[in-house]
Amino acid sequence: MEQKIMVLASSNKHKIKEIGDMFSCSEATKDIKILSLKDIGFEGDIEETGETFLENSLIKAKAISQFLKSKNLSYMVLADDSGLAVDVLNGAPGVYSARFAGEHGNNQENRNKLLRELKDETNRQAKFVCTLVLMWPNGEYISCVGETFGEITHEEIGNTEFCYDCLFYSHDLKKTFGESTEEEKNSVSHRGRAVKKLISEIEKM
Repeated sequence: MEQKIMVLASSNKHKIKEIGDMFSCSEATKDIKILSLKDIGFEGDIEETGETFLENSLIKAKAISQFLKSKNLSYMVLADDSGLAVDVLNGAPGVYSARFAGEHGNNQENRNKLLRELKDETNRQAKFVCTLVLMWPNGEYISCVGETFGEITHEEIGNTEFCYDCLFYSHDLKKTFGESTEEEKNSVSHRGRAVKKLISEIEKM
């Protein structure tokens, strides 16, 4: 791989560590240095106006790529968008997962709304989805999707720190993400699965 520096379109330390740990396990990606938005001095907000996870990932990747060009830096950019998709709600909350109840990042209200929407539903099948976009300085990109399947519980069970974790019963783990350790979640997470696919694509290059 020619370029060994990659900017992750995030300042989330947990996300950077998770991806960095996975990259370190492959010969094709272990030498790639991962930088955060803070590392490159990017402080603006990127408006996510897409209607799909892929569209939002591309919006973020293009915005950071343009910023790097303005600084004469030729780094790769990795962007992701993710959320919860509930079958009976036609994939909602989807790209609106963080602002399902209207206010961005109000986890409790988002959960309350989801439980209200599913109040009388017996079909509670759902999945977490993550779409990754890896973009090169010339604008070319590849995308990968990771999914993890489960169902929505009738009440909050476990840790409420991460928005829908305490309502998502994982088919793989046989418990909610709210009851699971970070290691357990990472082993079956949608982002983890998307990163594995991405590494596989990079290994083919």
